Parts: sequence; structure tokens; C-alpha cells
Amino acid sequence: MSVSVRIPTILRAYTGGSAQVTAEPGTLREVIAWLDAHYPGLGGRILDDQGQIRRFVNVYVDDEDVRLAGGLDTPVPSGGQVSVIPAVAGG
Repeated sequence: MSVSVRIPTILRAYTGGSAQVTAEPGTLREVIAWLDAHYPGLGGRILDDQGQIRRFVNVYVDDEDVRLAGGLDTPVPSGGQVSVIPAVAGG
């Protein structure tokens, strides 16, 4: 079974316009690496140059903010869902 990954509108150019794609289960780091291998450039929009989740990107695994869980080592099981959500600024 695979993992479902929700892609925000701003990053859909990397997925050919798809709002949702599938990936192989593993840690979040492995899922992002898999995504980047299949959708080149996508990983670089989620992770910074140090390999950490970008400051203004929020990532959830099954409704849990990974920053409050295990970060990039958060397990993403088969059938799990990853949501990539860019932060929105306003005033």
C-alpha cells in the first residue's frame, strides 16, 4: 500500500497539476526523497539547503504537525497521508 501526499496549489507545477500524489511509505524524510526522485524539484521546495523543513512550510502526517512529532523522522505508514501546507502571511 502507498502513502497519499496532498500537494498545495503553489507546488502543483512539479506534479503536473495533480493535487494529490502517492509515494512509498517510510519516514517523512524518505517520503520527501521519493517525491523528489519522481517529481524533480519538489523536495527542494519543502526542504531548505540544510535538509530541514522550510520555515514557512508546514507538514502534517495524518493530521499531526511533524514539528511536534518526530520531524523528518516521523513514520509515515502504508495508507497514511502527508499534507504539505505553505504558511500564509497576512496583516
